Amino acid sequence: MSAPARYVFAVARDLQVAELAGTHGFHGATIDVVEHEGLSAVVCDVDLEEFGEEPLTRNLEDLAWVERVARTHNEVVWMVAAVSTCAPLRLVTVCADDDSVRAKVDSLRSDLEDVLDRIEGRQEWSVKVLVPQRPVAESPRATPAASGADYLRRKREASDRRRDLTEEAVDAAREVHEVAHDHAVASRRLMPQDPRLTGRTETMVLNAAYLVEAQEHEAFTAALHAAGEQHPLVTVEVEGPWPAYSFAVLG
Repeated sequence: MSAPARYVFAVARDLQVAELAGTHGFHGATIDVVEHEGLSAVVCDVDLEEFGEEPLTRNLEDLAWVERVARTHNEVVWMVAAVSTCAPLRLVTVCADDDSVRAKVDSLRSDLEDVLDRIEGRQEWSVKVLVPQRPVAESPRATPAASGADYLRRKREASDRRRDLTEEAVDAAREVHEVAHDHAVASRRLMPQDPRLTGRTETMVLNAAYLVEAQEHEAFTAALHAAGEQHPLVTVEVEGPWPAYSFAVLG
């Protein structure tokens, strides 16, 4: 095994390593805290045979490896966020030693302070608006088309109904976003998730993250549930609270 390096998960305020008891890094590595001028970098040892520059070039092309690393990275960040205000660093932030970790903190200090100020006392909520897949119903008295012109008319009417449903769903998503934004400190519109990855059949017309004051969580969720009741065509999903990933990740 080569000399270990330090993998940096996050930088936090007001954190004691004892608060992370039972949390482990890669391959069961012990979690450590590197203190530097009021900030705490959460780290663990990693082997350069796996996390060195050349091995990383190969490993980052291995989706199974990336998934395992991302899962451990996220688990550690969630544990840190549960006991402190923290800014997650990007996946695979590796430093040679503790002095290099401190240098990394110094290089990011301005951004770190801004991020930690922004998210302190706040958490992230996810809001999605989905349209269930449903056929466009024909009239109950529909009969076989009497002619080619009749067939084309019916196709056009069905297309118009689908367009109306789509426009209604988009309007619902806009109104839900406005309600959520009004109850949040900040918001981010995200790309809709690919159904091939989620395994869901609904069409996602809103995928967004909202940064919400801790004392506003009940008002935030109540407002969104009320907004959802106004739009029975769509499903409004509200999940959280989570660490403020969408508003805190640093390079």
